[in-house]
Amino acid sequence: MTGRLFLLLAAIFSLAAASDPSERLADPAQEARARALFSQVRCLVCQNESIDDSTAELAGDLRKVVREQVAAGRSDTEVKTFLTARYGEFVLLKPRFSLGNAALWLVPFLAVLVGVGMLATRWRRREATLALTGDEESRLAALLDDEAP
Repeated sequence: MTGRLFLLLAAIFSLAAASDPSERLADPAQEARARALFSQVRCLVCQNESIDDSTAELAGDLRKVVREQVAAGRSDTEVKTFLTARYGEFVLLKPRFSLGNAALWLVPFLAVLVGVGMLATRWRRREATLALTGDEESRLAALLDDEAP
């Protein structure tokens, strides 16, 4: 029971801390949309927090910009496009899929695969150079037979 009460109080306090009531939009539907967008936009100061969780001044400015965009009737996609054009792709906590982003994610895996391939090739060549030819095996066998008591 006390756990539920604690969670309820924590939720209330986090909502209260996340935004100043004077900044909230008058229309509850627009405020809800703005709040949903807050969780998708990165605080450029904190970098690992959304602007909803951040207390940085820049996060407050970004919350204000998002609210202005929502109040102006822009869609969520238009708000994200506006923020991306202004601050770059980094402003989104979940960046859009693009060829550049795919390259950033895939290049390290490709580098590891190329490295493993190079090591395998080198290992095979090393084994090939260590293997005795038929002539060398017969000479070795003759030497071992000569030394046998």
